[in-house]
Amino acid sequence: MSTTYSISDLARELDITTRAIRFYEEQGLLAPERRGQERIYSARDKVSLKLILRGKRIGFSLAECRELIELYDPSGGNHIQLNSMLSKIAERREQLEQQLLDIEQMKLELDTAEERCTQALAHTMSQSGH
Repeated sequence: MSTTYSISDLARELDITTRAIRFYEEQGLLAPERRGQERIYSARDKVSLKLILRGKRIGFSLAECRELIELYDPSGGNHIQLNSMLSKIAERREQLEQQLLDIEQMKLELDTAEERCTQALAHTMSQSGH
């Protein structure tokens, strides 16, 4: 018998809300069995949930998480999934590097604007005799 989990088991174990788990289910990222009103989650659902949470922490979209989940294949050693993950990590790293450059450029622009404002204020203060 394979291990199964209730929604509250997963929420407690992964430190997320049951509402978040239901949201991921609505998005088609999880597919629990149903026993009446009760959801029964598999080990695969738990792995998917961990992947979603890790993906979110590093800035992946839900669509990217979905792609990775669809590639999950423990019988094949997950080679395709892992290579895809490495590719997405490289893309994300490039995006962050570009954002860092953009932020540095913005800081320089702010410094320039601040300097001009300070000079203009000093100039108007000296002209008005203050």
